[in-house]
Amino acid sequence: MFRKMVFGAVSLLAIATSAAHAADLKEFRVGILGGENETDRLRNYQCLADHLKAEFGFEKVSLFPAADYDGVIQGLLGGTLDFAELGASGYASVYIKDPKAVTPILTTQQTDGATGYYSIGLALKSSGITDIKSAKGKKLGYADPDSTSGYLIPLTQIPKDTGQSNEAFFASTQFNGGHENNILAVRDGKVDVAVDDSSGIGDFKNGYTSG
Repeated sequence: MFRKMVFGAVSLLAIATSAAHAADLKEFRVGILGGENETDRLRNYQCLADHLKAEFGFEKVSLFPAADYDGVIQGLLGGTLDFAELGASGYASVYIKDPKAVTPILTTQQTDGATGYYSIGLALKSSGITDIKSAKGKKLGYADPDSTSGYLIPLTQIPKDTGQSNEAFFASTQFNGGHENNILAVRDGKVDVAVDDSSGIGDFKNGYTSG
């Protein structure tokens, strides 16, 4: 596989403005971005739900795993969600539609203190793709239209390396319904290259701290 990295953006934890001043809120509704296994997403967020309930005294903390990124974005805009973790692109989508809809309150910090992450390209070792130039004429898979690392960064940064738009450089481009599905699309031969996110922190062979 190849690891052509370009800087992504910070990940933001945003709270809906309608919930920010609701001290007597009995139910706190947490949106979970789509595109990955729902069971895993619920399990990964359960510790947050438990902490919010214990720390703030909510009678109920409900987790809502959306089918895609837009499901969370629309939930924040429509007032059916109170809190979500968003990438820069997702936050921008909310802000453009309604600047007062959410307030960013936290960002993820890596073990080395970094608050950013990377957009990376992944390909099977058997594909012969070793860098972005050798991916010319191949099929590119995106994660989600509102993903920073899985769409926005590759869309804007790859052309700087290749000198061509992605549509011209690659044989085809397609969305695969999230990061996990995008990687599976490479494994299953539906695309040759998938873009994903990574912290870049840790040993590549053993797995990074995230991504």
